[in-house]
Amino acid sequence: MIVAEAWKANYLFWVLPAVLILGLLALIGILGLFFAIRLYAKLTCGRYREKTRMDGKTVIVTGCTSGIGKETAKELANRGARVIMACRSMEKAEKVQDEIIEETKNQNVLVKKLDLSSFASIRTFAEDINKTEKKLDVLIHNAGYAETFKKNISEDGIELTMATNHYGPFLLTHLLINLLKKSSPSRIVVVASSLYRLGTCNLDNPNPINTMPGYLYYVSKEANILFTKELARRLEGTGVTANCLHPGLIDTGIWRNVPVPLSWGLGLINKLFFKTPVQGCQTTVMLAVDEKLTKVNGEYFSDCEKSSVSSKASDMARARKLWEISEKMVKLEDDDPRI
Repeated sequence: MIVAEAWKANYLFWVLPAVLILGLLALIGILGLFFAIRLYAKLTCGRYREKTRMDGKTVIVTGCTSGIGKETAKELANRGARVIMACRSMEKAEKVQDEIIEETKNQNVLVKKLDLSSFASIRTFAEDINKTEKKLDVLIHNAGYAETFKKNISEDGIELTMATNHYGPFLLTHLLINLLKKSSPSRIVVVASSLYRLGTCNLDNPNPINTMPGYLYYVSKEANILFTKELARRLEGTGVTANCLHPGLIDTGIWRNVPVPLSWGLGLINKLFFKTPVQGCQTTVMLAVDEKLTKVNGEYFSDCEKSSVSSKASDMARARKLWEISEKMVKLEDDDPRI
C-alpha cells in the first residue's frame, strides 16, 4: 500500500509533468515546422512584379470563374487588357465579370460560353471569336478538369478529363490560329503542372475511358507539355509563341471532386501548404505580358522562372505522335486551319 502511494506521488510529481512538457515541446516543434514551411513557401514563391500594361491587347482566358483563372483574368483586366472570359457556366462567369469590372474599373471584360469538353461548343465559340474580334494577342489555356474515381465521358465519346484538358485546347488552338497569326506577335500560354511526372501518356490508348480518372489528370498534364513543345516547333517563324507552366499546387476548386473522407485531409493540406490563387496566377500573367518573353518559344516555366521537364515530356517523337493522334481525335475538317 505504501509502495503504491509512493509510486502515485512520484507519478504525479515527476512523470506526469514530464509527459506534459514533452507533449508541449512536440506541439511547439510541429507548429514551428509548419510556420517554417509556410515561410519557405512564401519566400520562394515566384512573383511577377513588372507593371507592364496590356492596353489595346485582347486576351482569352479559359475557365476563369474561380481559382487561378479568375485571378489571371482580374490581373490582366487590371493591366488594361480586353479580357474575354471563356467559361462553361455563364451564371458563374457573369458574377465574376461584375466583380472584376467593379474592382479594376475596366469595362472591357466580356463573357462567352465555352465548354472545352464539347467539340461543338468549341467550334461555336471559335466561329464567334473569328467573326467579332479583330485581333487576339494572347490565348491562355487555363481551364482544367479533375475527377478522382467517377468515370465520365464527353458528348463526343471521349474520356472527360482528356477531352477537357487536352483535346479541347488542341482543337481550339487550331480554330483560332489564323487570328493569332494575324495579330502577331502573339502568344499561347498553356497551364500544365509538375504533377505530369506522376503520369504517362499511353499513345496506344488515346481515349482511356477505362483508366482511373484521378490518374488521367496527371496524364493530361503531360499531354499539355507535349502539345506545347510540338506547337512551338510548328509555330517557329510565324510570330506566335507557345509556352507552358507549372502554377504550383494551388488551393483551388479543381480539388472539389475529391470525395469524402479524402477531401478532409486534402482540404487541410490545401489550407496549410498550397499556394493561394493569387500566388498561383503569377507565372501565367508573366508569360502573357512580359515584353522580355516576346520571342521565347517552347519553354516550361515555374515560379516565374524557366524550368526543365523530364526526358519523356520533352521527347519530340512522342510529341509529334500525340499531335497526329489528336488531329484524328478532334476530327479536324478539311477546311479547318492547320498548324
